[in-house]
This record gives sequence, structure tokens and C-alpha cells, in this order.
Amino acid sequence: MSSTIGKHITLTIFGESHGEAIGVTLDGIPAGIPLDFEQILYQMKRRAPGNHSSATPRKEADIPRVLSGVLDGVTTGAPMCAVIENTNTRSVDYKNISDVLRPSHADYTALARYKGYSDKRGGGHFSGRLTAPLVFAGSVCRQILQRHGIFIGGHLYAVGGIYDTAIDPMNVDMTELKTLSGEIIAVRDHNKKTEIEQKLEAARMTHDSVGGIVEVAVTGLPAGIGSPMFYGVEGVLSSYLYAIPAVKAVEFGDGFGISSLLGSEANDAYTLDKETVKTVTNHCGGILGGITSGMPLIVRAGFKPTPSIAKPQKSVNIKTMEETTLEIVGRHDPCVVPRALPCVEAAVAVALCELLADSGFTL
Repeated sequence: MSSTIGKHITLTIFGESHGEAIGVTLDGIPAGIPLDFEQILYQMKRRAPGNHSSATPRKEADIPRVLSGVLDGVTTGAPMCAVIENTNTRSVDYKNISDVLRPSHADYTALARYKGYSDKRGGGHFSGRLTAPLVFAGSVCRQILQRHGIFIGGHLYAVGGIYDTAIDPMNVDMTELKTLSGEIIAVRDHNKKTEIEQKLEAARMTHDSVGGIVEVAVTGLPAGIGSPMFYGVEGVLSSYLYAIPAVKAVEFGDGFGISSLLGSEANDAYTLDKETVKTVTNHCGGILGGITSGMPLIVRAGFKPTPSIAKPQKSVNIKTMEETTLEIVGRHDPCVVPRALPCVEAAVAVALCELLADSGFTL
């Protein structure tokens, strides 16, 4: 079971949803970088459960305890390790389904891969709970990026088929996105907020769930970061984003929409801004040939509906090898998308630090 990624900034996530703790190690962070732990806690709170009717009522403080790599608030250059205690587990909720496969969960695939030895409680190592240490790592990396004038922000582009106003790929308002980061239903069009909340409440009351799309923008990235072929920006970012449970689609710039355009419509013509080469449009989302163009980077991640729903579902009891009906009980999000926004931003932050280091950029 490999949960490690990165050649230069090595990220490892460990633990299970109902184990004693979850955690992260982050190796390759340079020495001498002051960290604002209030900002780290702010990012952790954005992801934490129990803060809205759209989230699971499971209450976790999600306060990371840093074991190494930081002294007096400054990075030491040693591997950074942080743990987050699990204090509000209810494993009893999973006893009645320990032998019944939950649709759209990793139960069957984990069984096939690990022969029944993986931790099933709360989804174990496959749980969305493991995004908490990812957010910690991302909050460290985004502070490093900010020191170089690189900023990350996002919003809920869609929830349950209700679409917000897309980010302008030519003129990203990072001040607006920073303000939105303090909101649970982080939408640019505030008229959509009530619609989305009604959609989420309807899903919750009918024991169902909805999915959605997170859109993230990055400003301040210099041109020339990334590589062609196998270590391109799209490929590296995607590998981090797909580590977030429930992500089923990733697109950059116009994404799938660019396939319906003519070449004359899709091409981003070049222009000069004093002595800087820029593009007139940004259909490519700031990436060409796997390398950043210097324009804002635009990425979207599509999330499936939360698979844990209380409606009866057809399944199989793998102990008796009989078909059965499953009704899931417990504490679950009717939609993961509001809490997924800081996770997507975190994944992008760690991936960008890795890409910058790989391109010879001094962090």
C-alpha cells in the first residue's frame, strides 16, 4: 500500500479513519522558512467536519501536532511530521456492514487487493478522513508559494447540477477568492448559495447525496515550470488530485469544452505586455506542452456523490456469498464538495512545490 508521492518534496500520508491518529510526513522542505500556524489551523478548520448541515456531524478538532521538522515556528530542513488524533470514532456503525460491500466504496477493490486485511472501519485508509493531513501539508506548501508571489484560491463551481459563475481565466480576483475561503458554501454568485443549500438539505432529508465540481486558480506562476511527457504540469497535478477520495474527473483550462471549438477559437494568440509575453485568451488554462505559460493556471476537479447513503441498495454479502440489501447508518456528508475545496487547493499547493523544485526553482 503506497501512500507516498514526490521526488523532491516527498509526501507520505498514514493512518486510518478510526485508528488512533492520522498523519503526514513532508520531506524536502527547505530550512529557515517561518510558518504561520494560525494559517495552518485556518485551513484545517475549512476542511473539518461538523461545521454545516452539508457535512458529517462527526466532530474532530483536527489540530495537528508537529513532531519534527519545525523549531520555534521555523522549518529546520529535517523531515516534517505531524499527527492528528481521531477522537470521535464510532466503529460500531460499521459492524453491521463489515461483510456487506458498500456500493461505490473501495470495499470490494480493497478486498481483492489486500485479501481482507485492510482496516474497514470508517473506510480505513481509503477514507476522506485522510484529506486532513493532506490539508496540513498543503497549508505548509502554500505558505512557501506565497513567499514567491504565487497564490491559490477557488470556489464551488457546481453542486448537484447548480453552477456558479466560472473564474475569469484572464483576470483572476484572488482577493475575492480569499474572502470566499472563509465561507462553507463558497460561491461567487451569492444568488446561487440559497439554491445550493436547498439542494443539499433535500438530499440530506431524502437520505441521498449529490456531487459537484471545485474550480481552483493559481496566480503568480512563472513561465517555464514543468516538463513535457510524463512530468508535465497536468500529469503531476492530476496524480495529486486523484488521491482525494471521490475525485472522478480533472480538467485544465476549457477542459472537455475545448474539444467543441474550432482551432481559430481555441488558440491563445500571443501579445506583449511591455517586455512580457502573454496570451490574449487563456483556453489552455496556463499550461502548454506540460509547462506553465505564465498565465493563470485553472484546474477543476469533479466529485462523485457521497457513496454512503441511507437508501436501500443492492449488494453482496462476501461472507455468505449471497445477494442482499444494504442500508447504511452512521454519520456521512450529503455532499463532500464544500469540504473538498481546501483539499483541492492543498493538493495543488504540494504538487506545485514539487514541480517548482523539479524545474530548478529555489523554494
